[in-house]
Amino acid sequence: MVSLLGAIGVAIILFATTNIDDILLLSAFFADRALRPRAVVVGQFVGIGLLTAASAAAALLALAIPEGWIGLLGLAPLGLGIRGLLALWRSRGTTDAEEAERLRAAEARAQRATDSQWIAVAVVTMANGGDNLGVYIPLFSRELTWVPVYAMVFAVMTSLWCAAGYWLVHHPTLGTRIRQYGHVALPFVLIGLGLHVLSGTRALIP
Repeated sequence: MVSLLGAIGVAIILFATTNIDDILLLSAFFADRALRPRAVVVGQFVGIGLLTAASAAAALLALAIPEGWIGLLGLAPLGLGIRGLLALWRSRGTTDAEEAERLRAAEARAQRATDSQWIAVAVVTMANGGDNLGVYIPLFSRELTWVPVYAMVFAVMTSLWCAAGYWLVHHPTLGTRIRQYGHVALPFVLIGLGLHVLSGTRALIP
């Protein structure tokens, strides 16, 4: 029992420390009315699940993923951020009525495109998970028998993270500003994240 409680405690601490920035990222996703909340949740679960599975596979095969190759994942959020920035640029100077119509059209497209949305969220989550791999792989290598416990704890923590991000967006005080500026901030957040992750590709340069 002590070992089980210890493994749960380690999993909670590791998840919290490697995913603390995901709460702000999730808040920005939830604040973007062009994204369906369901797609954000599904994408986050898939992204964390794939990171966990990749770490377990690497640990099982005693592999280490070079930092430089992980950095290439930054191309995904960078591309999504640039696309969002271009959309903001095209919508500048619109009236309130035109903006409301644009949002209704975006929400209608979002309803039809939920599948592609959760894939985009999952890709961004994975791109932001370089530190996850760097921590999970050594841990799983030493404690392979506890990987199922770690995975279950990560699933519970992912639920809490999604709930926290959603709560921030709908907070009586904070939520108004997050919803008002979240869709504007999201492209810049994604571009910054992409550039940060891509900085790891310097390890590929001899």
